[in-house]
Amino acid sequence: MKLLWKKEIRQGEEITPNQIVQLLIENRGIKNVDEFLNPPSPLNIKLEQFSKSFPASLKKVLKLLERIKKENGTIVVYTDYDADGITGGAILWETLHLLGFKTMPYVPHRVTEGYGFSLKGIDSVKKQFDPDLIISVDHGITAEKKIAYAKSLGIPIVITDHHLKSDTPPASAFAVFHVPELSGSGVAYFFAKAVFEHFSNIAMPAGRQEYGISNINQLRNYFKADYLTFASIGTVADLVPLTGISRAVVKHGLAQFPKIRRVGIIELLKQAGIERKPITTYEVGFIIAPRINAVGRLEHAIEALRLLCTNDKTKAQELTAKISKKNSERQDLVTQSVLEAEKIVIKKKLLNSKLLILYSDSWHEGVIGLIASKLVEKFYRPVIIMTKSGLNYKGSARSIPAFHMTNSLREHKNLLIDVGGHAQAAGFTIESKNLDKFISALTSFAAKKLTNEDLVKTVTADIKLPISLITKTLIDKLEQLKPTGMGNPNPSFLSVVAIEKAYAMGKEQQHLKFYSENGMEFVAFGKGDLLKSLSRGEVREIVYCPELNEWNGNQRITCRVLHM
Repeated sequence: MKLLWKKEIRQGEEITPNQIVQLLIENRGIKNVDEFLNPPSPLNIKLEQFSKSFPASLKKVLKLLERIKKENGTIVVYTDYDADGITGGAILWETLHLLGFKTMPYVPHRVTEGYGFSLKGIDSVKKQFDPDLIISVDHGITAEKKIAYAKSLGIPIVITDHHLKSDTPPASAFAVFHVPELSGSGVAYFFAKAVFEHFSNIAMPAGRQEYGISNINQLRNYFKADYLTFASIGTVADLVPLTGISRAVVKHGLAQFPKIRRVGIIELLKQAGIERKPITTYEVGFIIAPRINAVGRLEHAIEALRLLCTNDKTKAQELTAKISKKNSERQDLVTQSVLEAEKIVIKKKLLNSKLLILYSDSWHEGVIGLIASKLVEKFYRPVIIMTKSGLNYKGSARSIPAFHMTNSLREHKNLLIDVGGHAQAAGFTIESKNLDKFISALTSFAAKKLTNEDLVKTVTADIKLPISLITKTLIDKLEQLKPTGMGNPNPSFLSVVAIEKAYAMGKEQQHLKFYSENGMEFVAFGKGDLLKSLSRGEVREIVYCPELNEWNGNQRITCRVLHM
């Protein structure tokens, strides 16, 4: 492992907390500092601003929506089953519903239909709802064949998506709103807001009462609060870089959590034990989003969408209890499956390869992405996990910065049924007969693309500095950089620390706590086994994130250890 830092402040150098924050901003390559520190409100940003083609496309879609509204036609919001898709689907479906449209949400089943559009899913929508329009959320940009099939059935499709485009543009779509710098829920937010603004304006004048919209004020408040929080959940969950407009969505969305009164969110926070806590990207990424995802991984994700939209407290409590159970089942299943995968890696000596490819006939399709993530974290190389799905195999892949996973898979699309994703995460389907050829081809491809140096994990701290510079004033100043996450990581520091005392903590003594000579507290989660290797007075290089914790009215600095 390599230990690096971007800037260094030496012992004795005079520097203020504000100057340290400026160094952190420089590290992130931020050009418009004022906009970064004070992101604009998404309420003041319009869908049409994202692309020159959007004004004409939106005008065409709004005209179609007017006709559908007048004729009492049906619209299906066809959304993905992960947290990004569910939150985006909730925004768009509820907006249309409260505007008086006859509309239904449709979430494909992960196992029987798979990601995004499928012929089976489109046939199901046609049979159940016979819609006049389908609007996608968080998928569709790579689904030209399925969109063309829907068009042949007389169903136009409007795409709202953020994933990487394929070589075949969705030419059969009625309109496309593709914004890669947003999450799927972010695109849905701005699209839904454009629809709301249009219909709220035309509903008001005399002579246009046929629209009969009575929920204008309620929707206006939702776009200020509830829908912004939904979009912030989806953005954080999908690991979208928190820069530009996505930073604005998350910063303003998190700030609205205390104002939300919808019972589904309230019960979800209560069930997770965080109803009285400030909601940050940590709570969203590690507590809220996994619970929303758990339902779609193990059952049908429509239950998660119902939770977000219900007005019934009893129903919300039933759904959160179910979600809690599914989340626990998901955690147990992942733990068991990861142990199985790690044994296969060691037994078959797969670490000789620069790319890990594992498959099984028994791994649950809903957790293969989580297995891949855990193996990347442990072995630091790209990982592809596949499991049997009918006559085919479903695959989920996670990667490291040096290997663009989706582009690498597309290099071998002749072996795949479908593929889509981002630079470091992808999903695909492959016929069983192509499995061996695929493994051989991808293994050889990675061997040529990756160097041994690429597979050396690097921990890069923002600034190397004396531990004495970590003060409450500095931590207060660091608040300006929030929300942190992908593209804007939590500020990290490297200090040389002499360990004064240390002990293990946790139910199973799995965590490590130690103190430096100047009394600074450090916590290393999951590193309890290091205790036996430490001795008093020993000097270590520590990479950490300082945080201010409060207990019984007293504040103290705790440094969360990233590496030692």
